[in-house]
Amino acid sequence: MNCPTCGNGLVPGARFCGACGTPAAAPAPAAEVVQPQPQMQPGRAGGGIRIDEDARGSGRGYTFEVLHQPSFALAVVRLEAEQSILAEAGAMVSMSANVELQSQMKGGLMGALKRAVGGESAFVSTFTARGGPGEVTLAPGSPGDIAAIEMSNQHFFVQSSSYLAGDAGLVVDTRWGGAKTFFGGEGLFVLQVTGTGLLLLSSFGAIHRKLLAPGERYVVDTGHLVAWEGTTQYTLRKAAAGFFRTMLSGEGVVAEFTGPGELLIQTRNLAAFAGLMKPFFPSQGGSGGSGFSLGG
Repeated sequence: MNCPTCGNGLVPGARFCGACGTPAAAPAPAAEVVQPQPQMQPGRAGGGIRIDEDARGSGRGYTFEVLHQPSFALAVVRLEAEQSILAEAGAMVSMSANVELQSQMKGGLMGALKRAVGGESAFVSTFTARGGPGEVTLAPGSPGDIAAIEMSNQHFFVQSSSYLAGDAGLVVDTRWGGAKTFFGGEGLFVLQVTGTGLLLLSSFGAIHRKLLAPGERYVVDTGHLVAWEGTTQYTLRKAAAGFFRTMLSGEGVVAEFTGPGELLIQTRNLAAFAGLMKPFFPSQGGSGGSGFSLGG
């Protein structure tokens, strides 16, 4: 850069010319960098279902991570001293020797009855680290994945069989999700989960996420549902119009959702899998008691 008056070369950053004293021109201000603003995705009115991407995180008095995904997932929860986490009865795989396990009827007798009718255990397990930090590992009864959802003052509906564990501060209640069909005998019991904290959900198979825009309609077989946002409206109906069409389609009851909101769908149906395996089990009955036929 040179002086505009005498042409003398200027030292970078000089405020005036050393030869003639002419003030140097002020450098042009750097262009302001404008950061792009995040765009609200369709269906995110409820805040979205935030599944931790690296399958690890922390909450009030604990840290967590999910291992061995997606087929045989295991949730590892490390509790600080005197901290607790709630889990579905029978979900524990292992725990530190100083972790205290208490099972109780959540919500009293009526709450236990509602849970039992909804296909859950009437009891809820509470794990508390006594005298120091402790560890609890949790897993569902069937092979599949575990989603670690970080709730932030949100409201979700969860298929009752998909609830695995959650922060002690979450409010979990059983809701009747819809009437049974006359022929199929299928219904939908759901858990209403509200609050802030960790929510661990299990699936049979992998978890598929579906985001719905406002007004968008989407149909899911009830046997494949895991969870959905409370902002999403839904109704239950037969998969096909008419009894015989339903029978021929091989489908039973489906849930029709209307956005905005996000759905979590499991890629396998436990009831369908049980039906597939049924021919391979020995038949029950007979005076022999074993049910095996030896031929002859």
